[in-house]
Amino acid sequence: MNSHQVNDAVEEFHSTNGFSDLISKKSAIHRKHETSRKEEEDVTRLPALEAAYTCILRELGEDVDRQGLLRTPLRAAKAMQFLTKGYHENVDDVLNNAIFDEDHDEMVIVKDIDMFSLCEHHLVPFFGKVHIGYIPNKKVLGLSKLARIVEIFSRRLQVQERLTKQIANGIADTLQPLGVAVVVEAVHMCMVMRGVQKINSRTVTSAMLGVYLSDPKTREEFLTLSQRA
Repeated sequence: MNSHQVNDAVEEFHSTNGFSDLISKKSAIHRKHETSRKEEEDVTRLPALEAAYTCILRELGEDVDRQGLLRTPLRAAKAMQFLTKGYHENVDDVLNNAIFDEDHDEMVIVKDIDMFSLCEHHLVPFFGKVHIGYIPNKKVLGLSKLARIVEIFSRRLQVQERLTKQIANGIADTLQPLGVAVVVEAVHMCMVMRGVQKINSRTVTSAMLGVYLSDPKTREEFLTLSQRA
């Protein structure tokens, strides 16, 4: 960086509220770049989705012209686009170079990551917690990126079994660790609000890769640590 660039940077710093404004500005630029493709696609598809929801309400016997429903098709269309925004994202989009060289070969666990998704069979929610463990192979991942990977795959029409495997494979493909373990615990509203209506049921799925699959002691250590309060 030459002297002119240094002076420009200092001047920008003093003309704002310091680090917080600079960070916010750069983050906003990054978010805009990251979401511009999705927003453009959403805008073009919104009218068709809105019309579809209008048709659904009408076929249910509702008066789509009554006050409470006038903007419901539009709101529902936007909500569905948000709930399925993972279709527009991939792991590389959210990592933002947050892979770091680190000589660490012990287990890393992030547990109780909130997860919300939609069952692809009935389009109703399932939600719960995700527990992730991995053993680095000379590289570690920014901890928040694990939650972002969960978000990418959960914001799609899903089944829990596939979601669990996609999270594990996404981490493995990105980081090439010695092993990855993922456990998902979720409540499915398709079993609570309809069908068998079992309000206390939970579904638990797991995906084990690398040493977590081949070494029972490593797998047991993860399961023990991830289930501790």
